Amino acid sequence: MTGMGTDNFEAAEAAEATEEPLTDGGAAGADEVALDPWGSSSVSDYRKLFEEFGIEEFDDLLADLPHPHYLMRRGVIFGHRDYRPVLEAMREGDPFAVLSGFMPTGDPHIGHKLVFDEIIWHQQQGGDAYALIADLEAHAARGLTWDEIDEHARDYLLSLLALGFDLEDGTVYRQSTERDVQDLAFELGIEANFSELGAIYGFDGETDVSHMQSVVTQMADILYPQLEGPKPTVIPVGPDQDPHVRLARDLASRMRYFGVTTAYASFEATEDELEVIGAAYDARESYADDPDQPRCVEAAEWLSSADSEVGPELDLETVTDDALERTTSKLENAGMEPLRPRTRFLNRRATDEAFEALIDTVEGEKRVFDEHVDAFGLDHDEAAEIARTIELAYDGYGFRPPSSIYHRFMTGLTGGKMSSSIPASHISLLDDPEDGYDKVKAATTGGRETAEKQRELGGRADECPVYELYAYLLAGDDDEFAKRVYDECVGGERLCGDCKEQAAHLMKDFLQDHQEKREEVADLLEAADIELESPRRG
Repeated sequence: MTGMGTDNFEAAEAAEATEEPLTDGGAAGADEVALDPWGSSSVSDYRKLFEEFGIEEFDDLLADLPHPHYLMRRGVIFGHRDYRPVLEAMREGDPFAVLSGFMPTGDPHIGHKLVFDEIIWHQQQGGDAYALIADLEAHAARGLTWDEIDEHARDYLLSLLALGFDLEDGTVYRQSTERDVQDLAFELGIEANFSELGAIYGFDGETDVSHMQSVVTQMADILYPQLEGPKPTVIPVGPDQDPHVRLARDLASRMRYFGVTTAYASFEATEDELEVIGAAYDARESYADDPDQPRCVEAAEWLSSADSEVGPELDLETVTDDALERTTSKLENAGMEPLRPRTRFLNRRATDEAFEALIDTVEGEKRVFDEHVDAFGLDHDEAAEIARTIELAYDGYGFRPPSSIYHRFMTGLTGGKMSSSIPASHISLLDDPEDGYDKVKAATTGGRETAEKQRELGGRADECPVYELYAYLLAGDDDEFAKRVYDECVGGERLCGDCKEQAAHLMKDFLQDHQEKREEVADLLEAADIELESPRRG
């Protein structure tokens, strides 16, 4: 686990002065990355997530964020999936939402505080904020009783409110009592199947149905903020929850009445085939008798000559031989049909009335087929807006694919991953402040074997759970303080005993303050529109 090293702090100062994005501090190497929402996922090399799962680096967005949270500035929030629509809505003052859920399997701890802070920050930036208790998941996937769930759920919500969540402008709910979520889960379940869930989550013949049902319930949670109307929505999570995000994005797309894509001829083409056709269209000057109206058969002949002198003009490095063969065959079958760019509306699940309304709405030159409409002279963004408008007018959802941001896992105080099942590895937000003090004092560090070596070689802050406490929590919004701790450590000026003593006092103060605030907001929670005791209790 890498905290915010010297390079990150210097980059932060430079970003403030020049609006350049921060750099990620890097991470130790690893051979494999596994993401399991219910397992004990850990990530040793966060860079692999960019390569293997398509997660983008959050640092690239920092220059455009008006007031980034310190978790963003320090690289704790390291990645995102399609966060730009949320960022744009934030900057323009348009509606957007943030949602995350908590499975009440134990006490809330400082790792959960990361997500609490992310929800609250987005709410403060103008977002509609949602926090949910994943009680159906806790019951189905972890086997907790409803009494146990209720005991922990209240503690999670109290800490959320104590940290600054505004109940008047936000929504809290539990899965088991929110009928809209359950109804949406039923609809989403129509678009999912067992084979897909098995491939994503490893479900097999021994997996109980309720566990599978909890998955589509979580998909409904993620899309719940858009039931009143589509809007960019961000889900703050750890990287182990990315499988949920990817499935939710797929289901959001499948629930749409219409898909909008680019096409070049009347026949259907897959994404990789469209890549080939687009490249062939761009090279039409090389082969068409009339470049203003290239024919499909001409493009097919040219593609067939990909090994000839003409071929090098077509870059097919990312295209498989199979895709090239399929595309060539489709173009040959289309014969003399002109190869001509158009925007295509695909009818995915629209009602007959909605499809007819779409046809009537699209102006200008168009071609109408049984399952799609081709429009000429209509750009993609305008077409997407038409499709969503028609869908909403005919009782569709019009979902936008949900976005996500990812924070690093906190290292346990004893080394390794922080775990709720190992009390010494984490600090509960309910711990007695003196116990919190003692846990920090007993924590593993990245220090050297002796004080002399520490002064000579410097400490290893990037491998230190105690330094993480400063970067993730104890330094708060004070980047200068966090930087000073880091620099003094790696420079050999700061010894582990003194560092832990300071951190222990700060942790004690934080817990005292947090628990006082929990008492102050207790009445707010009691008055909130949420059932603190499940009607399913025995």
